[in-house]
Amino acid sequence: MSQVEKAQEFARLHKKGEPLILFNIWDAGSAKAVTEAGAKALATGSWSVAAANGFGDGQAIPLSLLAVTARLISVTSPLPLSVDFEGGYAVEPEEVAANVEKIMDHGAVGINFEDQVIGGEGVHPAEIQAARIRAIREMADRREMPLFINARTDLFLQESDTAHHHILLDDAYRRADAFAEAGASGFFAPGLVEPELIGALCERSPLPVNIMVRPATPDNETMAKLGVSRISYGPAPYRSVMGMLKSEAEAIYRPT
Repeated sequence: MSQVEKAQEFARLHKKGEPLILFNIWDAGSAKAVTEAGAKALATGSWSVAAANGFGDGQAIPLSLLAVTARLISVTSPLPLSVDFEGGYAVEPEEVAANVEKIMDHGAVGINFEDQVIGGEGVHPAEIQAARIRAIREMADRREMPLFINARTDLFLQESDTAHHHILLDDAYRRADAFAEAGASGFFAPGLVEPELIGALCERSPLPVNIMVRPATPDNETMAKLGVSRISYGPAPYRSVMGMLKSEAEAIYRPT
């Protein structure tokens, strides 16, 4: 498939009630393994890609290295690739769009783009984040690329007490509306774990909803019934693999 065809296929895979499952990867090797396991598409996780290269999360990994990683994955696997692009490595809309274009040039057909203030506190106001999304969409349209912009809100991740998450729903609805109007393709709400709230968001959102698997989230079958269109695993696969590697190494270096 061409890059445009991959982007079109990636969008088609987002089905309410029949979610796209993304077991997040971090390099060409993990991409090959997940592809051979039967995945329909690939997505990186920012934390995992950074950690695999010796960096912390929060755009610490250089953009140039992230772009090379995307290229290596895209030439290793024939599947559509979405790149977790955090806050776009810039604040101003035009600069963000230019950075996204670099990732597109390296094979990505989708991005995660979050409203968290990288290196600061809280989230960008909805209208500012919408302007950033609009700039990305306009750039992609000029390139005739149906880029899948998965607009992520960090509202729920930044509130550790899940008992307070219902208070944030109205803000999440407003953001979903604003991001959809600006040209987003999906709405990502990591940190949201309560079934009732997930179902409410899926019912209200004008965009396909993405939920990240955490210990407290419902199982995948339940999330499908709640109307989720995309399920991702975030840093969990990387942590699992590294935990196994460390355990096996300790058995050699520190035998009991």
